[in-house]
Amino acid sequence: MPDHKPHIPNKPSFKGIGTYWPELIGRPSDFSLESRIFHSITLCLFVIVIIYTPYNLFSGLYVASVSTLLFGIFYAYQYYQSRFFGKAHSNIAFGFMGILIFGVNYFANSGIDGSTDLIWPVYLLLVLAITPYRQHAKWLVIYLICFFIIHFIEYEYPSLIQHPFTAGKGQFIDRITAFPIPVFVVYVIITFIKQSYDRERKLTEEKTLVVIANNEQILLQRDQLEQSNLEKNKLMSIISHDLRSPLINIQNYLELLNEYELGSMERMGMEKTLLTSTNNAMEMLSNLLNWSKSQMDGAKVHLTPVNLLHTLSNTMAMEKIHAAKKEITLNYQIPEAIVVLADVDMLQLVIRNLISNAIKFTSNGGSIHIQAEVIDNECKIVVMDNGKGIPKEKQEKIFTIKAQPEYGTNNEKGVGLGLALCKEFSERQGGSISFESTVGKGSSFFVFLPAVAG
Repeated sequence: MPDHKPHIPNKPSFKGIGTYWPELIGRPSDFSLESRIFHSITLCLFVIVIIYTPYNLFSGLYVASVSTLLFGIFYAYQYYQSRFFGKAHSNIAFGFMGILIFGVNYFANSGIDGSTDLIWPVYLLLVLAITPYRQHAKWLVIYLICFFIIHFIEYEYPSLIQHPFTAGKGQFIDRITAFPIPVFVVYVIITFIKQSYDRERKLTEEKTLVVIANNEQILLQRDQLEQSNLEKNKLMSIISHDLRSPLINIQNYLELLNEYELGSMERMGMEKTLLTSTNNAMEMLSNLLNWSKSQMDGAKVHLTPVNLLHTLSNTMAMEKIHAAKKEITLNYQIPEAIVVLADVDMLQLVIRNLISNAIKFTSNGGSIHIQAEVIDNECKIVVMDNGKGIPKEKQEKIFTIKAQPEYGTNNEKGVGLGLALCKEFSERQGGSISFESTVGKGSSFFVFLPAVAG
């Protein structure tokens, strides 16, 4: 069996006056509050013993001088065992030693006319300071009983009392020299306890702040987890339903071609429907892949000065073709001189999604207008339509993944990722996005990007 040695606190290493006192009384990590108070008290008692032993001897108080010396030796031993070897001080010895010493001193130094009664309450305060709370009531009762017994003995047998001091000057000197002892001890105890309280309160406040910060971190992580679960569920919904449906349509069409002879009109109608479904699926897949990539690796941004009109010209041409299928007029007004600081792919995706949304939610024969202007070193791009607009109850979540997908005017199905991508990519380019919408009148989306001076 290996030997298990008890923990012995580090002995003081006196590195400087700044660490002298804390090293003498012991560190809070090594000693309890009661033990540190005991060490402080015994150190103060050493000073008192050094002063009052020769003083009592010089004054002819031989009993008081001897008792003070014995008092100092006893507590020096208690301090040494506690501070250097981690052995708890004896509360019982401390308490009854005081009763013995002061009891003897009471009879040797003028009894009730002497200075011993000044020290009784203070010594009880010392006992209470270094003992656990559960012992306080016991020590209080013991000291009260002893106090009354000693005074009753004096009352019954006054001849037992010695009077080493003469009345007047002698008593005056006795009181004047004895009074600083309880005052000094009370000061040390109250100061130490208050400092310990303040230190513990500060530690508690710091721990509370740490707990609050940890709670906030936990709440943040919980929100992130909920958001992650929402995104996961959204992706699974898109993959399992929205992308699966067009593939099933294509599969059904191919099965019909193999099993039946279709007329040209039937075939043309089905192919038109399939083309629309496939185009929607491609748009869904494109947004899904772009959004997934942005979540996984942060979608690297390559900002460069680009001419806005030249960058968007191909996007406009492609979207015009899509708009023409619904007989929607799409026109744009972008000055050739506008240069913005942007990522070309991100900028094209943002504008393409906004125009695609406008086409989706604008009825046949409607109109879409795109314009751009520079205001205070910022380029403002506007995509306006006269479509069905966005209900107020859905506007709050329109740029989040929580937004529910909507069907367009010709039952075009979205996935609810397009505007979330527009917001994320606009902000990654150092810009922003906002909108205005009125149900039945249409919507206007505003993209702001840093403009480059010409």
